[in-house]
Amino acid sequence: MLILARKPGESLYVGDDIRITVLSVQGKQVKIGISLPPDKVVYREEVYRRVTEENRMALATTTEDLLAAARLWNDIRK
Repeated sequence: MLILARKPGESLYVGDDIRITVLSVQGKQVKIGISLPPDKVVYREEVYRRVTEENRMALATTTEDLLAAARLWNDIRK
């Protein structure tokens, strides 16, 4: 992890097209602004973790799923 010190109003760049600016610091809260191209997406960590977990669960196949699909297929063929 890269750790940098910045004051309010100061920025840093990630590559050529992403700029992160410290807007304010109040106690333990830091407000940042992020300028990035429209094709990039930013998620809060808790949202990102939930989305990736739900995607993983949606892609998981269980034996019960396969048996249910086989039963449906047999019912359709009758």
